[in-house]
Amino acid sequence: MSPTFESINIGDQLPEFVRTTGFAAWNRYAAVNDEFIPIHMDDEAGRAAGNEKGAFGMGNLRLAYLVNMLRQWIGDDGQLRSLSAKYRSINQKGDELRAVGEVVGKEIVDGLALVHLRVDVIDQNGTSTAPGEATVALSHTPSTSS
Repeated sequence: MSPTFESINIGDQLPEFVRTTGFAAWNRYAAVNDEFIPIHMDDEAGRAAGNEKGAFGMGNLRLAYLVNMLRQWIGDDGQLRSLSAKYRSINQKGDELRAVGEVVGKEIVDGLALVHLRVDVIDQNGTSTAPGEATVALSHTPSTSS
């Protein structure tokens, strides 16, 4: 069941979206987005670009993990209004990435029930790889006063 504006509290944690990355995930993402860039597909190219471990994951794939986490949480009735993230470290093959989110604010603006979130993609070592912010609009029941 999708959350409602009234059921959300500041400090609430969103259900995590977890993926282990590597060539299979990167190839699927590259196929959909026409992003067959050598540094993401070939270890030699990744090392030549300065990553001693070889090929590395796409930054935008981590953004997609954040979108998936948010969409699963807000359901069909919610709207993703904004999302931004900053890429802070490289995603290596075999990394387990967890998209996480926390409610940091809520407000009604022009009739829209907005929920503001702090989001991030955390690796298996607890390293923040893509911190950011998001705003979603949720359904709500306006209070009636007599």
